[in-house]
Amino acid sequence: MNPPNHFRVPPADTAIHRRPFWSLAFRLSLMGLMLLTIPGCNYFLLLGYLIGGPPQEEPLFEKETDQSMTDKDVRVAVVCYASDELKYKFDNIDHIIANRVTNQMAGKKIEMVPYDDIRNWLAENPDWDTAVDVGSEFDVTYVVYIDISDFSLYERDSNSLFRGRCDAIVSVYEMETDGEGKRIFSREINSVFPTEVPRSATDVSYEMFRMEYIWKLSDDIGRLFYPWYIGDQMTNTA
Repeated sequence: MNPPNHFRVPPADTAIHRRPFWSLAFRLSLMGLMLLTIPGCNYFLLLGYLIGGPPQEEPLFEKETDQSMTDKDVRVAVVCYASDELKYKFDNIDHIIANRVTNQMAGKKIEMVPYDDIRNWLAENPDWDTAVDVGSEFDVTYVVYIDISDFSLYERDSNSLFRGRCDAIVSVYEMETDGEGKRIFSREINSVFPTEVPRSATDVSYEMFRMEYIWKLSDDIGRLFYPWYIGDQMTNTA
């Protein structure tokens, strides 16, 4: 026996034709509601958002150099330096951050040298001196060099509150075909997370917070090189 009419699933083609209508209706309703509450020239910002999606921020590297790491045939390596004192407190922090930044940038369609390859080379060449040495070895277009001067996970003068902090200088070296390179970009990073209030150690484990902060820090560094949505910045304050 056939089910009652009000339980029947509409044919697939009917459902497909209805979706655009409801999507458009929702957008128009949302626009109408927001126009009632948003003043002045913000109408145009709202209209652009609804038509084209959320606005993107151009990466600082592109603004300052007129070059892009997402261009065809561009290949990038990441290397990170931390003092022995910092590595004693945070084991392998240089490799952890470099690996995470590499993966972050690779996820944004930037061709990256796998960090395992770089780490192996660094272990075999402990006397390496500059980022240019790495760039020459791996035949890349750019080397992103992260020089960490300070890193911590606890709120100052506390062992029960988490707040990640990192001070670093992020530089980019452009490589030449002869293996030489020059610095073309530099940016100081002063990262704090969370920015509002610290996180209680009773709410999250040390390892979970460490992972969360390194992901946040890596995204802060990565945004220097790939476009990002302005609204994303608001989600990283809590």
